Amino acid sequence: MRPSFAAAALALWAGAALAQFSLSTPDPDWREAEAPPPPAVTTKGLIELDNLPGSSLRFGVDPASVTLGNDRVVRYVVVARSATGAVNAMYEGIRCSEAQVRTYARYNPDSGWVKQESSQWRPLHESIARHSLMIARTGACVGQGPNGTAKQIVRDLKSPIDRRFDAP
Repeated sequence: MRPSFAAAALALWAGAALAQFSLSTPDPDWREAEAPPPPAVTTKGLIELDNLPGSSLRFGVDPASVTLGNDRVVRYVVVARSATGAVNAMYEGIRCSEAQVRTYARYNPDSGWVKQESSQWRPLHESIARHSLMIARTGACVGQGPNGTAKQIVRDLKSPIDRRFDAP
């Protein structure tokens, strides 16, 4: 009896954890606005993300790059730094209502920004999008929608976990 109880408890916990990003009925009239060009990359003043388990990279969001479009897509630049000092960046968008992320451009110091022409929306829960999922959960999204305004998103990304999503 206990193993089935444990399995049921685990299933409930997993369901609750994913509830924030449960898929709603897609809006058939939704159209993505054209993403503005990516801003200049900076490594100063980044909002550091918590370490991702199993990753040697450190991620940070450029607070000046965070925008919320009329299409309700949260766009931002996230910078990845390795222990050896290598720096790369991605210009991404999160669609909270569908729990999806898209990479508009990638940056490396040798070539600058390279637009990702064939970029598609992909699930936030893919292993390659772990940093994006963390951004969504810690400030970009509340439930199935964006977290108010770009200013609110930045405030919550900067806030300690016990102060996120509080009224200003």
